[in-house]
Amino acid sequence: MCGIWAIFGSDQDVSKKIPSCLKIRHRGPDAFRIENVNHFQNCAFGFHRLAIMDDLQGMQPYRVHKFPHLVLCYNGEIYNFKLLGEQMGFDYETGLDGECILHLYMKGGVEFAAAHLDGVFAFTILDTDKRQVLVGRDTYGVRPAFRTSSTDGFLAISSEAKGIVDLSNGSTNTKLKLEPYPPGHVSQYAVDEAGKVSLDFDKQFHGVGQAPRYTTRIPELVPSPEDNVRLLLTEAVRKRMMGVRRIGCLLSGGLDSSLVAALVCKVAKEMKLGYKIQTFAIGMDGSPDIAAARKVAEHLDTDHHEVSFTAQEGLEAIKEVIYHNESYDITTTRASVGMYLLSKYISTKTDNIIIFSGEGADEVAQGYIYFHKAPTPEDADIESRRLLSDLYLYDNLRADRTTAAHGLELRVPFLDHQFTSYYLSLPAASRQPQEGVEKHLLRSSFTGLDLIPDDILWRPKEAFSDGVSSKKKSWFEIIQKHFEKTISDQDLASASKTYPENTPLSKEGYYYRQVFESYFAGQAHLTPYMWMPKWIGATDPSARTLSHYKESDVEKPTITGKDED
Repeated sequence: MCGIWAIFGSDQDVSKKIPSCLKIRHRGPDAFRIENVNHFQNCAFGFHRLAIMDDLQGMQPYRVHKFPHLVLCYNGEIYNFKLLGEQMGFDYETGLDGECILHLYMKGGVEFAAAHLDGVFAFTILDTDKRQVLVGRDTYGVRPAFRTSSTDGFLAISSEAKGIVDLSNGSTNTKLKLEPYPPGHVSQYAVDEAGKVSLDFDKQFHGVGQAPRYTTRIPELVPSPEDNVRLLLTEAVRKRMMGVRRIGCLLSGGLDSSLVAALVCKVAKEMKLGYKIQTFAIGMDGSPDIAAARKVAEHLDTDHHEVSFTAQEGLEAIKEVIYHNESYDITTTRASVGMYLLSKYISTKTDNIIIFSGEGADEVAQGYIYFHKAPTPEDADIESRRLLSDLYLYDNLRADRTTAAHGLELRVPFLDHQFTSYYLSLPAASRQPQEGVEKHLLRSSFTGLDLIPDDILWRPKEAFSDGVSSKKKSWFEIIQKHFEKTISDQDLASASKTYPENTPLSKEGYYYRQVFESYFAGQAHLTPYMWMPKWIGATDPSARTLSHYKESDVEKPTITGKDED
């Protein structure tokens, strides 16, 4: 997890734009560098480093002696860099995983390079020989990237919107419109003799459900879908164990985080990692997540940490959360508070830097409760793919920003290319909820292994923003009650005039939008719609408002296997 920043074609002295680069310094607390490039005086690169690989030679902007005309700035992890070196005969100069991006680019161009990366990434390359700027981002947008440009040849790239939101170019000083760089795409820009840039192409190199174009670590699968699901998820965890910093796990006690934590512990023992894995849970008084996570941690024998927060502490964090998330989506904000506070604890109280989580499982494996109401298997499949396509705007955004705000690097094995492409290739009906249980195929794949307790393996879905609070007083109800008092009826009544784009419909939503506009005025399009369950006519995204919501048995004295409706 690092922060990248680059500008090209600036009409002003680039040093005057540098303060914007410092707004993303939280992403890389270990070191930073800002520099321009010889003979390209109206461009500059900025980099904030979180040192994970090659502490000595891994600083960026990055160059190697073999390709002195290339300048690379990237954020991410490339899990197959060693395999690529062996297969393609690359002579690496450093131990940095991202060096392979330069070798791949020189071998086949920017699309070839991006398509052969097994990992998560956002990168910018300046090719000074060809006078081109190349940009790319991973399939699911696990690593963030934003861009803005003007008709007079200015281009800016940043890991977060806050790094370029205040930039302008030319004498008008007019702010530019930002956009998230699209996942699974690459771009090429031409740089003229005056340093001005123009877009040559935007091109998709990989999409949701498509098989990897690179050689995978598991080239041959077996007939059993359950065996393959287990095999591929385990390998997805294993390849993500690289790095020199301490590894820990977020643990809510739900299926997804519990499976990931269990596999991390299993692989860590095989690797003889040398330290006990630490797990982290957060909740308010009476939180079902705390109880469930404790049970899993005891089963796995982890060094477990429980963090408690009050309603007031949660409410006070909301403004910071919106700033870091760069979003005013309601469910994203609610779910981010606990993760933001937990990340703060991990950063300040422990030496863990690499953090595993269960993000992406609900989208891949149809884990949201509303999937029970899908009209047909085909409808459920379409919705699953749509959610995966939009992850970078919602859950991936939340997961990245709440951890990066505190200098942590999140790793998400459920969004592994080979795992997701295989899972989505299975018959649509087999991926639907079965016997009243969501993610039935995923659960069945780990049945009978004692990897995690059976009641956790079959624990019903609990949204993170719900699970951190008690059943008697849900987090979303606490928030709604608070903003009922702080936002006036008159403000809400005039919301369509104040915010004609994506008009807030509740006082909670009005407050979130108000805070967002104070930081990112005129950028409402960064949240294109409010995340909401489908097919059920929901008016609130909380799972606890849905008729199919089921209470977990984890906190009860008598534990049974699968929960019953």
